[in-house]
Amino acid sequence: MTAALPMISGESGLARYLNEIRRFPMLEPQEEYMLAKRWREHSDPDAAHRLVTSHLRLVAKIAMGYRGYGLPISEVVSEGNVGLMQAVKRFEPEKGFRLATYAMWWIRASIQEYILRSWSLVKMGTTASQKKLFFNLRKVKSQISALEDGDLRPEHVKKIAHRLGVTEQDVIEMNRRMSGDASLNAPLREEGEGEWQDWLVDDSSSQERLLVEREESDNRLGALRSALSVLNDRERRIFEARRLADDPMTLEALSDEFDISRERVRQIEVRAFEKVQSAVKAGVAKIEAHGRPQIAETAAGA
Repeated sequence: MTAALPMISGESGLARYLNEIRRFPMLEPQEEYMLAKRWREHSDPDAAHRLVTSHLRLVAKIAMGYRGYGLPISEVVSEGNVGLMQAVKRFEPEKGFRLATYAMWWIRASIQEYILRSWSLVKMGTTASQKKLFFNLRKVKSQISALEDGDLRPEHVKKIAHRLGVTEQDVIEMNRRMSGDASLNAPLREEGEGEWQDWLVDDSSSQERLLVEREESDNRLGALRSALSVLNDRERRIFEARRLADDPMTLEALSDEFDISRERVRQIEVRAFEKVQSAVKAGVAKIEAHGRPQIAETAAGA
């Protein structure tokens, strides 16, 4: 994938970029299959370039759905293109589904990670439910006509929390974050008596506790990554699409992708979950078993 891709320079260059990528022809299924085989088996850069350029319109279409976050569209498109290239590298044509179906997940994931990294000075939540809330809050607010500035009304908070499966407090906090990063020196009242920072209370855990929690989280994340290696390609694809994705795929979509029944997809998902769960438990137990003697040794030395 060494050949240069068309570049987009800001909002002003968007129309020119869209016209430029329309020059690349769409691929017929058999042509796509042969190009993917050439890339996978022979690392043919020309084949990879054709696969990428034929799907640039798909990236642009997906990227346009994220224009409401105040980030340069050129950066959003570029991040989507990175996701597309990752998809091409990992695409397995023998699976029987089209590249576009597979690439959509990588494109969205790449764009969403960029937005979460860049959108606010205040760190956004990174759990699956927080990501879902972040990327769906505006849409749901529009659906229930909750478009007023400032805090949401209680009835709107309740509706949004119910629709997105999160707590009402999560909705309140995310809405405030997405309303902009306010200055801590802003006055509490128009009269100017007192500032927001005067009312801030540090309820955070101690540094020692935070370190322990971070290490535990890293250990479990490492155990999960290691556990995924026990799955074959199909099991991993289904497990990630159903259990790890921000917007989980339906059984029907995966059954079409693999040309198997929905019940078979469900069985593979359950089996994959059980295998991962068992591997995670074993991995965490191993980490903790190796960690305890070291902690005891350190304490004794102190």
